[in-house]
Amino acid sequence: MEEAKKGKLAERILEEAKEKKLPCKKAFALAEEFNCLPLEVGRLCDELKVKIIGCQLGCF
Repeated sequence: MEEAKKGKLAERILEEAKEKKLPCKKAFALAEEFNCLPLEVGRLCDELKVKIIGCQLGCF
């Protein structure tokens, strides 16, 4: 993922993550919004120390 896109995605993750927690549904929505794989969102959340909660499929 290019750095500019990664930076914007990181900003959105931090905006959406309340108390460093991001619901799975929002993680998938961000992946769609940024046209990237959910795995990339998950990796970036790990880097940002954001925990994905309420995972429906066990992806995160």
